[in-house]
Amino acid sequence: MRYDYLIFIGRFQPFHTGHEQVIRQALKLSDKVIVLVGSAYQPRTVRNPWDFNEREALMRSAFSTQENRKILTFPLLDYTYNDALWIKSVQQIVSGVVHSKIASTPRIGLIGHQKDGTSDYLTQFPQWERVEVENYEKISSTDIREDYFAEGELHDGLNTNVAIALEKFKQTTDYEQVANEHHFVKKYKSAWDNAPYTPMFITVDAVVIQSGHILLIERKAQPGKGLMALPGGFLDANETLKTAVIRELREETRIKVPAPVLAGSITKQQVFDDPYRSARGRTVTHAYLIELHGDKLPKVKGGDDAAKAFWVPFADVKPEMMFEDHFHIIGAMVG
Repeated sequence: MRYDYLIFIGRFQPFHTGHEQVIRQALKLSDKVIVLVGSAYQPRTVRNPWDFNEREALMRSAFSTQENRKILTFPLLDYTYNDALWIKSVQQIVSGVVHSKIASTPRIGLIGHQKDGTSDYLTQFPQWERVEVENYEKISSTDIREDYFAEGELHDGLNTNVAIALEKFKQTTDYEQVANEHHFVKKYKSAWDNAPYTPMFITVDAVVIQSGHILLIERKAQPGKGLMALPGGFLDANETLKTAVIRELREETRIKVPAPVLAGSITKQQVFDDPYRSARGRTVTHAYLIELHGDKLPKVKGGDDAAKAFWVPFADVKPEMMFEDHFHIIGAMVG
């Protein structure tokens, strides 16, 4: 069976020989292969250490010039809490590439391996044929990252050119940053090694807006040191969620608004529970939208876990500068 286009979606963190085999199979079955690189525009983290350009370069290094002419790559932004918007984004990218032939409709397929719940996206596009492939030698990007950032070791499941590039990457400050965060998270999690059940954490986040601005902090410590984040933190054992979010907001921003006014300005509450939202472990957060009014933004100052606190115009909030899933929380709460 021959296709005009086959679509391959993945994070490729990093690109390994399992991914390479899928693309090679797609090249045999289609005229063009559209590779959508997910989790684009993210800050460097243990789960997403490489940006789109770096991942594209790693991928293309595994193929010849002739093969690369048939491969089209595009960055794909996550919409963690809006599946419909993510699906629309995929459809828009593909429709921008695919052009109908005279008197015929292009044959399009979606190629991939449905390994677990994280591959459910393969069922979201009934307009395209499914091309199922096997998991090549059961190679896991998670295992590759673990070896690489824990011990500096390169996995056998890497193309030679990819391995050379990752060896060079080890000499960069970016590698050092991610490796340090990896060791921090591993040590953090080790405190719960003897727990009888998987630890579950409850946190709160304040989405405070006024006059087209949102209140953010700069994180003072790992993980995510230096990234922008929503004011928030862990729930204490003796307080309600609402009490916790007002406490954390005031501790981290020193906002010059009385606590009763902040509590009275809450207009929305929502739970965010993506299993992969935090590197520190299974963490469910309760976000509160606090809408303030007035012609002057209240004074704020960083405190507690925040190095700084500041008001940011909505248009200046970018996913690559935000901690964990806070960009997507803002999108869900504010629009």
